[in-house]
Amino acid sequence: MYQLKMVASPKLPRLAALLTTVACLGLAGCDDHAGDPKMQIGANPVLPAVQQYLMPPMRVAKAVGWGDETPTVSQGLQVHALATGLEHPRSVYVLPNGDVLVVESNGPKAPIYRPKDIITGWVQSFAGAKAKDANRITLIRGANGNGSPELRTVFLDHLNSPFGVALIGHDIYVANTDAIMRFPYQDGQTTITARGTKVTDLPGGPIDHHWTKALLASPDGSKLYVGVGSNSNIGENGIGAEYERAAVWEVDVASGAHRIFASGIRNPTGLQWEPETGKLWAIANERDEIGPDLVPDYLTSVKDGGFYGWPYSYYGQHLDPRIVPQRPDLVAKAIAPDYALSSHVAPLGVAMYTGTDLPANYRSGAFVGEHGSWNRTPLNGYKVVFVPFSDGQPSGPAQDVVTGFLDANNHARGRPVGLAVDRSGGLLIADDVGNTVWRVSGSLPKPAS
Repeated sequence: MYQLKMVASPKLPRLAALLTTVACLGLAGCDDHAGDPKMQIGANPVLPAVQQYLMPPMRVAKAVGWGDETPTVSQGLQVHALATGLEHPRSVYVLPNGDVLVVESNGPKAPIYRPKDIITGWVQSFAGAKAKDANRITLIRGANGNGSPELRTVFLDHLNSPFGVALIGHDIYVANTDAIMRFPYQDGQTTITARGTKVTDLPGGPIDHHWTKALLASPDGSKLYVGVGSNSNIGENGIGAEYERAAVWEVDVASGAHRIFASGIRNPTGLQWEPETGKLWAIANERDEIGPDLVPDYLTSVKDGGFYGWPYSYYGQHLDPRIVPQRPDLVAKAIAPDYALSSHVAPLGVAMYTGTDLPANYRSGAFVGEHGSWNRTPLNGYKVVFVPFSDGQPSGPAQDVVTGFLDANNHARGRPVGLAVDRSGGLLIADDVGNTVWRVSGSLPKPAS
């Protein structure tokens, strides 16, 4: 597996300036080879030939915010702000009493090992991804549809780049970037001051390339499932840095013991139970830097013991030529994902819908929040889509449901991240550039009494 490291040097500032100039040229250029994203949606995506670059193209949507605008929703739907003025909201979780938990978080500062790390940091800051890390969870209660809820309070504070949340009985579990923490919770509680106890460590720094850790409780509450992303794009930090990463963990709640439930999933950013079959499903961010149409991000069922290819192959058994030595034994058993979402859409939120508030055509399937591409022309993602299901499987093309995150100049008003379904059946969307949680419903919200 190839590996490139960069050591500290007095020439680093000059190198940074040179690389930034190169990146600027890449940002200003155009890529004439991007195909139609619709050809890469579904069970059998079109997979073009691999392209390799000295410096991969970068196409970033500058973050500008919403102003007086709101997202655009499909016919029969309404959208309003549940809460505004948040600090980089990344995920949302709904408690049984209807309270909404908003995780405000960003990744820890990463060390610089390679020239590309400098460019990546600069690009992320341009796109709004290097916002302040609040390291907290905010509770929202009694939202009235104008962004000013009845109650808004800090529910949990002083966390470490949190992302996933799960409630089991009277315990709240939070997936920090480096550990799962357990906090005591009573129904209706609005603030937790307990220090919490560690359930288990998770792969964290010092690199921590994919810092988000998705979290899902088993139906019986005995297990937690954790999405642990890779520590690189394609193994360039060495295979040792990937120990127990690019995987879905199964954690025993009582003991904290864990096992690898499935592996070879580069970055499983969201986990859900499919309600008809009870199977585990995940969304995943695939690898970069081999072309604008490789590799499609995806939505898939996750099989116990399954291997999904990373880093040796993609979309089943398509070899990645950058990996030396290869592992033909693993490639031979690599599972192709169930459903492609098209390349570089960056899915970061998923919600299986079982509510009744939205129109009937949304009542069996998965909503997916696509954060959006940074290395493709035209830009891809930047929307929430719906994948219809039948008999526990995707049954048709993804439908655009919430759009307008890009303006006419391809600037980002917002970027969707985590999704959840609230107690009334509305769809909640965390928007980490617009610093808002949006609620999509089938009818206008009732005014506060």
